[in-house]
Amino acid sequence: MTRALALALLLAASLPLPAATLVPIDVAPLEGADINQQFGTDPAKAFMPKDAVNSPRPPVYVVRTEDADSKPLPYYKIAPDTYFFFGNIAEVDGNNRGFNGNAGFVVTKDGVLVVDALGTPVLARRMIASIRQVTRKPIRYLVITHAHPDHFYGASAFAAIPGLQVISHQGTEDYVYSGTIERSVAYRKVFLPREMRDFHAVVPDVLIGGGNPAHISLKFGGKTFEIYDVGHHHSHGDLLMWQKEDRNLWISDLAFNGRVTYIGDGHLPEIDAMQDWMAKTFPNVALMIPGHGAPQTPPFDMVARTRRYVDSLTDKIHASLKQGDSMQDAVAHADLPEFKDWPLYELNHRINANYVYRLLEEELF
Repeated sequence: MTRALALALLLAASLPLPAATLVPIDVAPLEGADINQQFGTDPAKAFMPKDAVNSPRPPVYVVRTEDADSKPLPYYKIAPDTYFFFGNIAEVDGNNRGFNGNAGFVVTKDGVLVVDALGTPVLARRMIASIRQVTRKPIRYLVITHAHPDHFYGASAFAAIPGLQVISHQGTEDYVYSGTIERSVAYRKVFLPREMRDFHAVVPDVLIGGGNPAHISLKFGGKTFEIYDVGHHHSHGDLLMWQKEDRNLWISDLAFNGRVTYIGDGHLPEIDAMQDWMAKTFPNVALMIPGHGAPQTPPFDMVARTRRYVDSLTDKIHASLKQGDSMQDAVAHADLPEFKDWPLYELNHRINANYVYRLLEEELF
């Protein structure tokens, strides 16, 4: 019996699972950190769209340090029983304070399932306050789609809820015990001191792994949630969740809506492969919910646009390698005019180009 199958049987039978582990990340603020974030949230452009689904503009939402942890975050109802926290399209800074990714929750007759926890425990507690505006039903599950800070660092606030189970990819545990998280927390402590004080990372109760299409099927409150391992296309390990009866697909960062992707942590070949698998496995999706940008109804052009960016960059770097260019020269000539106006192009594109060069160089030589 596989680990994923064993966990699925335990979940279906509502049997006790191991408790999530809180791991203190005890590091000092990063000395000499550059916190002059050029691509953060601009308070002068504050804006909240009327509706989230298919919104052509993302929110520009400022999180104020004086706001209480009990103050609800703004949220949207995007489908029956389904709610959405619409994050800034920006790098993390002192204005968005970690609210630069999406999250959401689903209310069932037996309780609530939450998808992702945003970028700090303070934001997660504000998520909980929002959920309590919608329902008093117990919050039973938190699904962490991957262990990047903007999706994961709020998890400890949910782990403190009695009886709640945290579900994530097995790569999340690897990340928690890596040097990567220490550097990330040390950096954030420079400009988010209150939020990152006494920070603890969470090793989830339920770890899904084994490679795609390994998954668990969670039947909960009259709904079925199928949670799939989609490899390491973007991070230490990535999940996708199919909200079956409602035909909502939570794709996390398999595609980005309205901004340039970040691929410096992932495995490039898996991006196209997992997008192909997704299209084949879920042909009747009603609503696709990404980790960044607005949810979309068909035909889901964000998937095609993300792929076009990744494939265009790959082709350009491959051509540079064939003519013997150094990494420095290849990256310098890797501009993609079609995408230069996309948000976060200037922040992410050179990082992405460096990563693609190193990967393709290894494959060629």
